[in-house]
Amino acid sequence: MDSIDSAILGHLQRDARLTNRELARKVGIAPSTCLERVRSLRARGVITGYHAAVQPRLLGRSLQALVFARLRPLSRDVISGFEAYLAELPEVVSVFVVSGDDDFVVHVAVPDIERLHAFLMDRFSARREVVSFRSSVIYQQTSSRIMSPLDGTEHGAGGDGRG
Repeated sequence: MDSIDSAILGHLQRDARLTNRELARKVGIAPSTCLERVRSLRARGVITGYHAAVQPRLLGRSLQALVFARLRPLSRDVISGFEAYLAELPEVVSVFVVSGDDDFVVHVAVPDIERLHAFLMDRFSARREVVSFRSSVIYQQTSSRIMSPLDGTEHGAGGDGRG
């Protein structure tokens, strides 16, 4: 990773629909160089995909919450199985396997409080491996959609040390 790769990533994270020619112009490099660098970023696993950002409220999902869950017995198979189960649920936005008092943090988006309650009762309490769970409603969400290397870590991206 160098400053050109970082600039490419920043522009693509702001607008992944940029054409290669537009991206090259914004970064200040030739289109052929830009295309090669984007291909390299994909090949190294730095760019993992492209997506459309959506407004959950406009999709009928006005209520978002974080659900914290503890599982037992704690084993690789139990964790993997529960993670796979959650990934299939339409209410689930993202799943985090974490350390600490909880084993999972699950971000969900539903139409209203009644649907959140039904989700918790039908999807969480019905699972044998879930020994406890709690939820917190999200009032506001602020996130940075732009991620770049931190100082001193530029050569670690991709894990090959080649930058």
